[in-house]
Amino acid sequence: MLKIKLSQTIPNPLQLSLECIPGELHALVGPSGSGKTTALRTIAGLNNAQTGSIECNGEQWFESNEINGITTSLSPAKRSCGFLFQQYALFPHLSALDNVCIALYNTVAGLAERQAQAGQWLDRMGIGELANRMPNQLSGGQQQRVALARALARSPKVLLLDEPFSAVDAPTRQSLYKTLAELRKDLNIPILLVTHDLREADLLADRITVIDQGVGLQTAPPQVLFQRPRNSRVAELVGINNKFKGVFTEGKLTWDGCDQIFEVIDKGKIPPNTPVAWVIPADGLSLYNKPSQTSIEGYVEQISTLGQIAVIQLLLNNARHTLTWEASAAEVMRLELEVGKNTHVQIDGSKIHIMPLRPINDPRRFTS
Repeated sequence: MLKIKLSQTIPNPLQLSLECIPGELHALVGPSGSGKTTALRTIAGLNNAQTGSIECNGEQWFESNEINGITTSLSPAKRSCGFLFQQYALFPHLSALDNVCIALYNTVAGLAERQAQAGQWLDRMGIGELANRMPNQLSGGQQQRVALARALARSPKVLLLDEPFSAVDAPTRQSLYKTLAELRKDLNIPILLVTHDLREADLLADRITVIDQGVGLQTAPPQVLFQRPRNSRVAELVGINNKFKGVFTEGKLTWDGCDQIFEVIDKGKIPPNTPVAWVIPADGLSLYNKPSQTSIEGYVEQISTLGQIAVIQLLLNNARHTLTWEASAAEVMRLELEVGKNTHVQIDGSKIHIMPLRPINDPRRFTS
């Protein structure tokens, strides 16, 4: 198991605590400059945090506190991390085979044995026949497979992936996803993936940590994170479209600019008459041709068709709020949705998730 607890203010702020068990893929997501890559580099030993600890399989890789400073800091070579970079970082003057051999120099003495093991890893990546090619003779996806073979050849205890799929095209990316999924079954080591692609994180990760301005805001499985973000900033960062403001009092949520009151599950954590942010997932929304006592009238402002999926933008409450709804093309036809026409929206209060309105510099964000 990899256990991380890091804190620093300079040169790049970082306040992060997480665990990653063997076989788990843990994604770090957040905007550019949020500290995702800094976290990976700190784990790998390429830079040190001011205070905190890094422990892997019971071995202390790093430890520092405000009183004694750094008391333990293993070198990158001793931390046994496989690090896969976004831009491959292959040696341009070495063949694919020799690039992988580089990782084996400290552990395998004989040249023939190094080449044999490197060749086995290239075979495992599905590119054994390209062993003698130079990096400039390989496609982007093939270069990334060589880089992955090199990262894994030294049998690392942890695999660190820094946006490894962002520089390749979609078909190649899908192929690399499949390769990574197959490797996870055999490697059984903690894997940390930095990505800016939320769909990628949702597809690959067992858990996701959202980072903003160096601060880990929430760690959760994808299905929890996207439906129950910890606060409004997390909801914003994970791209939740339908996020609104209201006031919550003992199970009742009023929506700014709307007469309707929603019955929402009250966990007893929010004081009465508290301004909150709230989100509603897609399965909490229904559209109908005819009004009901609890429906809200909406005006179809825009319909964007993406293949068999349509994204409908609605204006609600006399254009005070905008709501986004996704549906199949067949559903759009059934409801006779057209730009400029009215429809009726039903919001399921049991699916509403309420959150505190807390800015990034509010220290209470850690406990919300």
